[in-house]
Amino acid sequence: MLGSAPMAAEAALWPRAPFDLVLAINNSWRIRPDWDVAIHPHDFAEERQARPGPGQRVVTEAEFVPAQNAFGGFVYAGATMAFTAAYWALQALRPSVIAVYGCDMQYPASGPTHFYGTGTPDPLRADITLRSLEAKSARLMVLAAMQGCAVVNLSCGPSRLILPRLARGAVAAARPGVWCADLAAEALAREAELGYLVPSGRYWEEAGRFDPAALDRLDALWLQAATLPLRQTA
Repeated sequence: MLGSAPMAAEAALWPRAPFDLVLAINNSWRIRPDWDVAIHPHDFAEERQARPGPGQRVVTEAEFVPAQNAFGGFVYAGATMAFTAAYWALQALRPSVIAVYGCDMQYPASGPTHFYGTGTPDPLRADITLRSLEAKSARLMVLAAMQGCAVVNLSCGPSRLILPRLARGAVAAARPGVWCADLAAEALAREAELGYLVPSGRYWEEAGRFDPAALDRLDALWLQAATLPLRQTA
C-alpha cells in the first residue's frame, strides 16, 4: 500500500516480489507503472486521477464507503485515505499482509511534503475522526489481526502509525501480533453503543452528534488493546 511521502519515490526501484498487489493511494500511482489498484476520494482532482490500463482498476467512494462501513465507518476508522485504503483492502482483498510505505503522516516544516513536491497534510487537518492518528492505526492493526492479516510499516523514519516495522524481504513471513481481546471487544461494544456509523460516508454532515470526549475515550481503548496485550489471540 503506497502513499505519497517523499520517501515513497524509492519504491519505483523496488522489485515486484514479494508483493502480490500494489495499492496506490491518490497520486502514488505515478511512482511505478505496475500498480494494480489506484484509490482516491471523491474530491481528488480529475487531472491527477489514474488512468487504468490492462489489469488495473480504480477504486472510488462507490466501493470504499461500503467497505469502510463494514468496519464501523469513517468516524471510528479515521477519515484519511491511508486508513480508508487499508480498510477497503481488508474487505475486498482479504490479504494476509498489508505492507504500508510512504504513509507515515509526518510533514516537514520546509521542503517537499510529498514525492511530487508540496501537498496538503490531509491527516493533520482539524477533523473529529483524526484526533489520534496513533489510535486509528491501532484500531486498524487489531481489526486486521482479527481477520488474520498483519499490517506492517516498511518505512524506517518517524511515523504517526504504531504499526510494527518490517524489512521488505520479511513481508511474506509477517503474521498478526498480539492484542488484548477483552479491550478490543470493549471498544467495539462502545462503538456500537455510540452509534456513530454514517452509511453515506458523509460524516461531516452529522458532526454535531459526535462527542469528542467519547471518541477520545474510545481511542484510548484501542491504543490499550493494541499496545498492552494480555494474551496472544492469533
